Amino acid sequence: MLKRGLYKSGLLLFGLLLLPAAADAAGKCERLVATGNPEYPPYLWRDPQNPQQLIGANADLLQHLAKELGVAVDIIYSGPWSRAQAEVKAGRIDLIAGAFLTMSRLEVMDYVHPAFYFTSNVVWVHRGAEFPYAGWEDLRNRTGDTLVNNSFGQQFDAYAKSNLTIEGVSSLTQAFRKLLLGRTDYVLYERYPGQALADSLGMQDDLLVLDPPISSEGLYLTLSHNSACNDAWLRGMLAKKMTEALASGLPEALIQRNLQRWKDQQLTPASDVEQ
Repeated sequence: MLKRGLYKSGLLLFGLLLLPAAADAAGKCERLVATGNPEYPPYLWRDPQNPQQLIGANADLLQHLAKELGVAVDIIYSGPWSRAQAEVKAGRIDLIAGAFLTMSRLEVMDYVHPAFYFTSNVVWVHRGAEFPYAGWEDLRNRTGDTLVNNSFGQQFDAYAKSNLTIEGVSSLTQAFRKLLLGRTDYVLYERYPGQALADSLGMQDDLLVLDPPISSEGLYLTLSHNSACNDAWLRGMLAKKMTEALASGLPEALIQRNLQRWKDQQLTPASDVEQ
């Protein structure tokens, strides 16, 4: 009887020791759903062969991280950028594959650190109409364009409001065309998305970037507070694998690969893409 009692006690103790591991396994999500800005090449854009999916450097990086963690991820088109953020905020989609850090987003999402890209906001000019430029002061007494409600960081925004003449336009295409017509002196926009659009418009030889950038912002993965998959294990492992990916140089390699991918797609006839 004593031996049987000791045996039962041993089984009970062994079962209790296994509980934390079992709880971790039960809480681990096997599938994540992500979305993002669908008009943001080379970071994200809609797949011409499957418009309900998003492709790009951010998507490739997230797929890499998910594979490292042993979970599946589906990166879907959920509508325009404003709708995508609303879907993640509500928890109907688990995470955003690339967002800048803002106070309003911090209230509804957890940010995975470190940032996987630092996007440079730069001065675009018409090649042949360059002007001496070494910093913000050199934009004084010139006219510029950027997108309506675009922000380049609190410091630059405050400086621009007090010292610069910048008009908000509805699209980057409009801004670039005004620049090439000589109606403005410069355009403020991100380096790589600007390069992707210039390639698609055939303007790459007519536009030039002036350095240094006016500002730089980190791009992060964000997990909805309302996602059923948002737990300490996932946040910790994403941060760990992201740190490893950055150390290997993978994110920058994916940017260059997707810049070429985007450019190749612009050269492919629509009929070929749809087949």
